[in-house]
Amino acid sequence: MDINDFRIRDFFKGKNILVTGGNGYLGSNLINILKDIECRITILDRIQNTKINKSCKAEITEFISDLRSPGLWNEFIDKIDIIFYFAGQTSVYKANENPKEDFEINVLPIFNLLETCRLTKWNPSLIFSGTVTVTGIPEKLPVDEMTPDNPVTVYDLHKQIAENYLKYYSNQGIIKNAILRLANVYGPGPISTSADRGILNMMARKAINCEDLTLYGKGDFLRDYIFIDDVISSFLLAAVNINIMKGRHYLVASGVSHTVKEAFEMVIENTLLITGKEVKLISVAPPLTLSLIESRNFVTNISSIKMVSGWSPKVSLKEGIIETIKFYYEKKHKSE
Repeated sequence: MDINDFRIRDFFKGKNILVTGGNGYLGSNLINILKDIECRITILDRIQNTKINKSCKAEITEFISDLRSPGLWNEFIDKIDIIFYFAGQTSVYKANENPKEDFEINVLPIFNLLETCRLTKWNPSLIFSGTVTVTGIPEKLPVDEMTPDNPVTVYDLHKQIAENYLKYYSNQGIIKNAILRLANVYGPGPISTSADRGILNMMARKAINCEDLTLYGKGDFLRDYIFIDDVISSFLLAAVNINIMKGRHYLVASGVSHTVKEAFEMVIENTLLITGKEVKLISVAPPLTLSLIESRNFVTNISSIKMVSGWSPKVSLKEGIIETIKFYYEKKHKSE
């Protein structure tokens, strides 16, 4: 991503930015861009990152806290201009196992933040990380912003509830926000703490380690894979254009479909080219515990976010997979 894009560089210069989940996959990639701009970044996370590099143009501080802590948001009143909201529980399976805890992590902190804004008149811009799976099993493709929501998991239900709170408080003029629903994100970055997230990254790491890749059934379900750099640019441009995004949700994806099998085969082919390591693709029966959401076909119409923010994806699936393999391959060799 080009940090010299004047829309981004000039907009964020001098801003006070809060990144929830700042040490996670999305947060760390976003900070890796913003660190080269003269701004002030506060990382809100449960765990301190001892490896964070603070020798950069941005002034970076860490605030270690659980999102559920009472009065958390009072610490930031009138001190923050922009919030990038990435924090939360991300596993569909954990949400189903403990719906109450998932609600407390993925809904209540958003409600408490919005109520803090209402009661104190604090009015930051907030860009929220949502998920395209809120639409459930689409009846027709491509999916766009007019596709009805129909969550089929507890996780997606709670993400929808959080979105609805954001939309309501935005309509009331209490906070400026934009909701970005992400498709299948992949690319360089920290390993996801949820086993059912970052599947393409996981396959790249397995191939590098000479482990065969397992495919459920025929692997013929369609997916819309989006490279991490393109995702981060969508968040930055959403902040720049917050006044015209008007608290609505937008779909962030490539707009191009590939079967799961095609994506895994690209990983195998390019791992061989880059590392010389050859692995196989093995088809196995899906486990009985597999979530219903995994059996969907999905591709997105991204015209809305392109029109409103000027964003568009730049990286093809093949290019992104090559970058991902190179990243994890170099990281593996550095650690050996």
